[in-house]
Amino acid sequence: MKKILIVDDQVLIRKLITLTLGTKYYIVEASSTDEASLMLEQEAPDLVVLDIMMPGTNGLEWLTMIKSNAKYSSLKIILLSAKGQSSDIDLGLATGADAYVTKPFSPLDLISKISTLCIE
Repeated sequence: MKKILIVDDQVLIRKLITLTLGTKYYIVEASSTDEASLMLEQEAPDLVVLDIMMPGTNGLEWLTMIKSNAKYSSLKIILLSAKGQSSDIDLGLATGADAYVTKPFSPLDLISKISTLCIE
């Protein structure tokens, strides 16, 4: 079973994603990018669903750090954010995200993005 790391400071968003994906994927959660960094080492996820707006190191900064690390440069990352303007999406993809989903989001859209990234 493939493993997905959900990184979001909002517990309700993490729970919604876990309920949506939990029957098909093994889900691990992190409430911050600091916690996510630890989870990368401990859990070795196949894909990360990452919020942008979080306290401390935000999602884009964390994405930049992860993609610049040879060990994680090929890790699939989906940004999930309330920042939905085309400039935000373009920046997220240019920073290294493999896909971008805006909040509020359709669980079916998220499932589709994960399927597109071929981790099934």
